[in-house]
Amino acid sequence: MGFFLYGDPIRRDLFLAWQQRGDLLVGLVFFVLVACLFPLAIGPEAKLLSRIGPGVLWVAAILANLLALPRLFQADWQDGTLEQLLLAPAPASMMVAGKIVAHWLTTGVPLTLIAPLLGVQYGLSSDLLLMLMATLFIGTPVLSALGSIGAALTLGVRQGDMLLALLVLPLYAPVLIFGSGAVAAVAGGLNGYAELSLLAAIACGALFLAPWLAAMSIKLAVE
Repeated sequence: MGFFLYGDPIRRDLFLAWQQRGDLLVGLVFFVLVACLFPLAIGPEAKLLSRIGPGVLWVAAILANLLALPRLFQADWQDGTLEQLLLAPAPASMMVAGKIVAHWLTTGVPLTLIAPLLGVQYGLSSDLLLMLMATLFIGTPVLSALGSIGAALTLGVRQGDMLLALLVLPLYAPVLIFGSGAVAAVAGGLNGYAELSLLAAIACGALFLAPWLAAMSIKLAVE
């Protein structure tokens, strides 16, 4: 247990996620259901479906990611493990970074892999599906990183899940805009590299700053 607690936070969180894999399936099933219900509600018009498809899949991915955010720190907070992790020799930001990576591997990666299968029902071409996968691959780590800040700020707060959504969703707006915008650019005959580059820049900034900011918030919550 000591190895999992102090030695490798990524492996520890992956191990715990596997033990609670039912929680992982909830987000994935939610993503599939949202993506599948939209075509049923809108109808079979191919042009309309292909136009709204990338945006629908991105919104569904954001909501599915939001469902999984409370498990980032909440369980460790409740059983006292988080305080022990803060006492480890490694910086607290490294612990948070490991949790962000584990959250992305168990949430963002499955969503990215299944998105092309769901995109087929919207009539998206292979080029659009490849760009959709690229934007999700770059954008979902941003969702986990920014979400870690909100999850840390709402530790121990009553109705924290609702407050977490209010804090995080505005931060997700640029990711949604550039993620779906890159796919729309390809659909319009452009290469989408400008939007993809902006999304990558956001990812670099979020992954650099989020562990530090979330670690500060966790220390304040523990103290």
